[in-house]
Amino acid sequence: MLFDGELITKSIAEKLDQQDELNKYRNEFYIPKGSIYLDGNSLGLLSKRSEEALLVMLESWKKLGIDGWTEAEEPWFHLSERLGEMTAPLIGAKAEEVISTGSTTMNLHQILATYFKPDAKRNKIIVDELNFPTDIYAIKSQLRLHGLNSEEHLVNIKSLNGHLLSEEDIVAQMTEEVAMVILSGVLYRSGQIIDMEYITKSAHKQGILVAFDLCHSIGSVEHELDKWDVDFAFWCTYKHLNGGPGSVGGLYINERHFGAEPGLAGWFGSDKSKQFDLEHSMTRAMHAGALQTGTPHVLSAAPLLGSLSIFEEVGMKRIREKSLQLTEFMTKLIDQELHNFSFVNRTPIEPSKRGGHIFVEHKEAARICKSLKEHGVIPDFRAPNGIRFAPVALYNSFTDVWDAIQIMKEIMTEEKFKHFENNRDVIA
Repeated sequence: MLFDGELITKSIAEKLDQQDELNKYRNEFYIPKGSIYLDGNSLGLLSKRSEEALLVMLESWKKLGIDGWTEAEEPWFHLSERLGEMTAPLIGAKAEEVISTGSTTMNLHQILATYFKPDAKRNKIIVDELNFPTDIYAIKSQLRLHGLNSEEHLVNIKSLNGHLLSEEDIVAQMTEEVAMVILSGVLYRSGQIIDMEYITKSAHKQGILVAFDLCHSIGSVEHELDKWDVDFAFWCTYKHLNGGPGSVGGLYINERHFGAEPGLAGWFGSDKSKQFDLEHSMTRAMHAGALQTGTPHVLSAAPLLGSLSIFEEVGMKRIREKSLQLTEFMTKLIDQELHNFSFVNRTPIEPSKRGGHIFVEHKEAARICKSLKEHGVIPDFRAPNGIRFAPVALYNSFTDVWDAIQIMKEIMTEEKFKHFENNRDVIA
């Protein structure tokens, strides 16, 4: 552990920044003027490379019209596969197992529609009570489409403390009645990393398929999905991957599952050589691309060409190393500077269990977040009393973290938060 028994000062933060080999990438991003942006786990910042990639794509539309499908610098017809190829190293997968398509929710729907095949024996899905609601909505709706009710067929793993999950509790519910397990790689509130390898091995011993939601882990945590033999994964790209608001999501299908008839079929799931034959009998692609449906959202995907190029250059190992240092630095600073103000840290201390953000609770959390924003610090509020901070390796510095906690200390000491009501805005 860093900083053990050491009083942390601003000079330490500045020294760490000087030693940080990733600090130069900060200049690649547009950081809102006068702010310390610590909300990259909700929406990552725009990079100059993403801006340029989008402008290049617009230019190809302007100059080429329909010929952009084949003649653009990055031909639109193969853009989803190209982005899948760029994403695959981030999750330890083969290029053909990854496709850039849809959204988090629609990709989960596609996985379930294609691979959830309940029968008289296996007809239950394991989830957890801490999961992001959209996953639960999708799973419940798919159960209904099979004539199943969530009260009986949704196995909801409980948290012992409302913040963390026990992998042993999850495995204990893996009975012969369970068809699938669907969990998050990193819990969106507490930042706990779920042991995906252990969960997958345990599920496969029982003949159960496993899918992971990687929204809060991809781009901040290293993955080895092929090595762990995970069946499926899905994610958004606008958080740690910095693809922009509403950027196109991602989908991983282990090659063992290639060839399945898509549950939600569409023409872009076709074999590329046959797609424009326009036959009513689909010749599906024999890779993850088979689970595409409609025409790719080219302009919503374009920024990823820029943002993913940074990840290709830096590599997840270096990103993860700095991320762990930043979150540990922030945790120690909160303990050091804010110990008199009743903040409770709900994020695991152990590096192997800690994702890319910190989650603290306080009874005045909503108004503290509003006061922080007034003072230039951008956090993330989670009802009823949680504050998330995501110091992102590519564009946040140790000095950012130091300054943010000093501002927070001033807000608490002078009770500046009391100028605001303690309730969330429409968007928290």
